[in-house]
Amino acid sequence: MDELLTPVSTTYLKPRKDGKPLLSEVGSSKAAAEAPKISRVDSPDEALELLRNQPDYDSLIRVLKYLSSDAGRLDGFHVHAPGPKSAAIIHILVAEIASNYWTLLKEGGGNDGAEGFRDDAHLFVRCLQSVAGLNAILTHLGALIQEHKLGNMESKRPDLVLHINIFLDLLAAALDGDDAIRTLWIASTERLSIQTSKKVQSQALLSLLTSGRLVSTAAEAVEIAGPEGIRTDAMWPADGTRFSQWVAHSVIAWAKRVESEAELQFCSNLFQRGMSLGYSDTFVKTVINGLLLQRGNDPKNFAKVCLSQPHSAKKTMGILLQHLAQQLNGLDSDEPSSKVIISAAAGIIDSVIRGNDTLHNYLVAWCASPSGAGLGDAVGIRRAVLAVLAQNKDWVATVFEHSLSQFGDQLYIKHAAILQQNEMLLLSAGYIARLSPIKLRIIVRSALMDDKSQKLDFHMDETDTEEAQWLKSLTGVVDEVGSVEPILKAEAAGPPAKRENLPPPKTTQKPKPKPKPKPKYEPQISTIKPIAIIEEIDSSDDSEEDLIPYAKGSDPEDSDDDATLVQRNKPKPPVYIRDLIAYFRDSESYDRQKLALQSAPLLIRRKANFGMEVSSHADELAGLLVGIQDKFDIEDFGDLKLQGMVALIVAQPKLMAPWFSRTFFEGDYSLSQRTQVLIAIGLSARELAGFDTSEYQSTASFPSKRLPERMEKLYLDSPEQDGSNPSSQLKALPPTALDTIAQSLTSHFLEPMAAKAADATTGPDVLKLQTFTARYKSKTKAKPRVRSIPNTTAALIAGSFFYPLTAHFQVALRSSKPVALNPALLALYLQTLGIIVHAAGPSTLSLPQLTTELWNLLLAVRIHAQDDLGALKGWLVAMASLLEVNDGDMRRLCEAQGPEVVETREWVAAVFSKIRGEDGGEENEVKMLSAGVLIKLGEAIEKYQALLMGNMIGLQ
Repeated sequence: MDELLTPVSTTYLKPRKDGKPLLSEVGSSKAAAEAPKISRVDSPDEALELLRNQPDYDSLIRVLKYLSSDAGRLDGFHVHAPGPKSAAIIHILVAEIASNYWTLLKEGGGNDGAEGFRDDAHLFVRCLQSVAGLNAILTHLGALIQEHKLGNMESKRPDLVLHINIFLDLLAAALDGDDAIRTLWIASTERLSIQTSKKVQSQALLSLLTSGRLVSTAAEAVEIAGPEGIRTDAMWPADGTRFSQWVAHSVIAWAKRVESEAELQFCSNLFQRGMSLGYSDTFVKTVINGLLLQRGNDPKNFAKVCLSQPHSAKKTMGILLQHLAQQLNGLDSDEPSSKVIISAAAGIIDSVIRGNDTLHNYLVAWCASPSGAGLGDAVGIRRAVLAVLAQNKDWVATVFEHSLSQFGDQLYIKHAAILQQNEMLLLSAGYIARLSPIKLRIIVRSALMDDKSQKLDFHMDETDTEEAQWLKSLTGVVDEVGSVEPILKAEAAGPPAKRENLPPPKTTQKPKPKPKPKPKYEPQISTIKPIAIIEEIDSSDDSEEDLIPYAKGSDPEDSDDDATLVQRNKPKPPVYIRDLIAYFRDSESYDRQKLALQSAPLLIRRKANFGMEVSSHADELAGLLVGIQDKFDIEDFGDLKLQGMVALIVAQPKLMAPWFSRTFFEGDYSLSQRTQVLIAIGLSARELAGFDTSEYQSTASFPSKRLPERMEKLYLDSPEQDGSNPSSQLKALPPTALDTIAQSLTSHFLEPMAAKAADATTGPDVLKLQTFTARYKSKTKAKPRVRSIPNTTAALIAGSFFYPLTAHFQVALRSSKPVALNPALLALYLQTLGIIVHAAGPSTLSLPQLTTELWNLLLAVRIHAQDDLGALKGWLVAMASLLEVNDGDMRRLCEAQGPEVVETREWVAAVFSKIRGEDGGEENEVKMLSAGVLIKLGEAIEKYQALLMGNMIGLQ
């Protein structure tokens, strides 16, 4: 057989030099999770390796400083230059670091003396201010939006909205400021030596800013996250008007400091493409205000940037004339200042079209166009345009000839404005009469060229009216191209999108008073008159009076009288689950314990589907949350601890809901700790079912007062018996969120019966019917009925929440002293089961099995609940929830649970008879609950009596 096995090849392995065994023990997970400690970053490979291994805060800042500083250019690398390493770094910064650190970067980090850095958040944003960085942010945000759209209710990540908020805020920060676009362009192109690559990067940036992708993506994100959950200063990229104004202010700032032909070309292209954003009038008028109507500006900048491309220059010129017309509409021609303002407007027009024959021809066509010449505006804009054209008699003559030819056109007379026809003709005629009388005589052969002795006068009243006299005076109007100063504004209007999205740098100097916000620009319709502003300066004032000192106690860190107790190096909030666990373990540090409690809910929800970070540490984190003690008397300790446990269960329900159920029955925990475990389980089930957390925060009024006295005699044959309540074995726990939820559920359970009982004992029949109908409709309209949720979610609640609780309870009953039979815990346990059943709802496929198991459990523990008022209330809450969920299929319930229905009614009737219910408190609530359960069961027994009798006969 050996000859049948012929080796194909032979490989000789060298012996291992290190002598290590082939199988060796792997280090602990804790050691593997530790991030590498690197004191200095000198290469992109080191930066990439550090970012991939969950860096701590200080290591991250070292990487950001390396990537943002000019030191990176010594090795030929820069994160803004396109390349595989820069792309990998940007991807990690956006996909991993931003989700973990953005909120912390905005809260912490100050000026550490490095020139050019304001704070840590600016360092991070600076690394992403390039085409690649902006593209990465938009791509990641778009992926989150798409995941939200495609995910159904049961598979939708609970942390999506949190991440969308983070990236909306990061996007707004990357675009913050008037110089943001120039910064993006320079960072993306200045390190490229090939001209083609620069052109590609420029086109990519233009497309990102003006294609509408950025605005539409931000708008979708705002719609998903909800405006109420997003910072106000992070919503502006989603507003088309504000975004176009931001682009306009970027053009203004850039046009004033253009340093090269390439910058001028891109700035001009940005202006042309900005007009296609859908808000061209707002966009162009903003640029006009910033580059033309502000003192200290050079009109040549506007002409070079906005009028360099012929295909859009005419549209821009039309908007400019319209904007100037609004400034001139309120002028009074009798006022001497009006002539100065019109001359100033003419000076602006002349300064931007000087040397441009195309725009001169456009003005000529505008004057003679039926739809032009400032239709609907006052005569001021036409006077300004003719003053510019009057510098060349041929241009004015052309305007006059076109106006005269239209003057006799029947179609023009029929459709054009009469005032417009007369004004342009008379104004141009007056200029021709002064500039070239011979040319005017050749054109008209009469009119203004005839002297008064030869002029015909028909003595018509229409020629002597005030309007006619004003029209005649237009021939004598002489306007000149004057100084632009009278129409300019003292300062530009601030951009609506301008805001400080990032925190200001922390300095040791005293803060200066905040400058007043600049008023939003509004077109001035009234007369614009130059006003001399005189500011008196008192040189005797102390130069330091404008410095406002810190208010006493303004710095919380300095609140301690003993300076030696002030802690300057406080820990930063954790950004990884491993850091959160380390904070919880440090039981000797108040700051770390408080930070852990405050950060846990949001951090766990944000990391819920972020790899294996939560699932791999879930057991350890849950144990720390349940067992943590309030040794430092932290404010809202219980609420923060509960929020953390709820977040953990919601993040990993299949894993953690059974864990918490087991923990409630096992382990050495106090009464309050077990109580919080039950509350966390109940709240988590409701959240997964889609109930808003606000529903259990508003207390529902118990509807006992709606029932008439001695209501039981209307529905029960047996008379009321006197009885006394046994004292509770343990003082009842304080009201919890589950108590409020249970009260709300039972309130809605009893409302229809309360209204029906009240109508059955009062008023005539007609009034009773009307009252009952009105009450029932009003209640059912506002009543949140048992909602249907997706089957998968209902199955998750039943399988991971309900069954583990009931299974462990059955095991606990076999012990000598079951902790769950403590009256206070039993009450809360039964309430929790009722709330979970209600959260699962009628759509649960396993509802028959769930109903059978809960009903049998309730009948089994009734002997333990009947002697304690709180436990009895919990029992009735669970039964009421069970009946509420099965309300739509009571026939099946009577068929499957016939003996239990009859047995339960008899026992509840005994409880009802024993309780007085006259204290107006919990005893009264228990009595009303028992009455409601009796009524519900009685209606079912009466309706399906034959079915129940058959079942009972079968049992005999």
